[in-house]
Amino acid sequence: MRSELLSPAGNFEKLKIALAYGADAVYGGVSHFSLRIRSGKEFTYESFKEAVDYTHKCGKKIYVTINGFPFNSQLKLLEKHIENMADMNPDAFIIAAPGVIKLAKKIAPHIPLHLSTQANVLNYLDAEIYYEMGIKRIVAAREVSLGDLKEFKKRLPDLEIEVFVHGSMCFAYSGRCLISSLQSGRVPNRGSCANDCRFAYTLYAKNEESGTLFRVEQSADEGTYIFNAKDLNLINYLDEILKSGVADALKIEGRTKSPYYAAATANAYRHAIDDFYEGKFQTDIYKKELHSIKNRGFSEGYLVQRPFERTDTQNTTSTLLVGTHQVYGEVNEDGISFKAKDKVETGVVYDILTYAVLIACDNEKGKIWSEEGIWKIRFNELVNLSGKVYESVHSGNTNDILLPSSLPPFTFFRKEI
Repeated sequence: MRSELLSPAGNFEKLKIALAYGADAVYGGVSHFSLRIRSGKEFTYESFKEAVDYTHKCGKKIYVTINGFPFNSQLKLLEKHIENMADMNPDAFIIAAPGVIKLAKKIAPHIPLHLSTQANVLNYLDAEIYYEMGIKRIVAAREVSLGDLKEFKKRLPDLEIEVFVHGSMCFAYSGRCLISSLQSGRVPNRGSCANDCRFAYTLYAKNEESGTLFRVEQSADEGTYIFNAKDLNLINYLDEILKSGVADALKIEGRTKSPYYAAATANAYRHAIDDFYEGKFQTDIYKKELHSIKNRGFSEGYLVQRPFERTDTQNTTSTLLVGTHQVYGEVNEDGISFKAKDKVETGVVYDILTYAVLIACDNEKGKIWSEEGIWKIRFNELVNLSGKVYESVHSGNTNDILLPSSLPPFTFFRKEI
């Protein structure tokens, strides 16, 4: 059985993008009881129902995140929330807390249950307990090894295993962090993490006898971002993971990431998975695509090496690195126009990232053509839907600009930096 590619759906647009670029399934939710309140606010109950229906119409699956840790005062609201989400008939609930598992089984016994990585399953005994509780799939803790997952499969062959292969890594153990709660009152385990681990910190040393406080001097490129974990990127080991047969699903993190991130990650891992099963896996191609995305530096995490064996998982010099490419435009759903994401100029050649077969064209508006296997676009003129002509457009211009000919919705224009 082929491994499923699971992508984040931070909002309806990103859901559509992930599905268009090859995801077999997506995950997301409304803000209640999800560990990504910011992305959850992008969906209302009404729009999420639309998203479920849209996903099913595409022949794909959608999983609902109900993976927060509720307090007593929230349990009545949680019951209603589970009822509302169950009425939409999603393909599974992703849950972290044992009590919520019990509640979901009572209210919505027809909805399959997946166990969130927040439950920290590190051994087959814990996996067995959750399996006996009715869990169909576990999302493995990021600290568990591939060898251990093989043991899970050996002892629990009917339990599905989902493995994170790409995205942000938390400084804390399996994401169970309290830094944001301590500093700003935003509770990470209830979905409102402020990403305090990404901040720059100044270090101090205190003399306990005198009470004197000394500022620890630091070089600009040493030790400032002391909590900042690099992003997970397991493309170098994807063929090994697939050969092992343990991963029923490969998961991409990133509900709060950009639409381009949703496209580029789904695109790279889709091609990697397909090429593996067709016997033509080429790591460098997928790696190049993934490096086009903004990141914090990449790490291969702990799936293939134990945590204590890794010394390269932190980026202490910067909170975010520029990827190899800058995005300049995104094609609208109408397929005949685009919106600028950076300054787009006439006469400049941009590379095209898309998911469908293109047709070359050359007319007064511009040219679309393939060169050494890469599709490109150049505008001879930039005209909005009302006929106004521009020499250039930038991200602050919200007008829809006409294309030389139609392109698939959510196609991106980009340039190597």
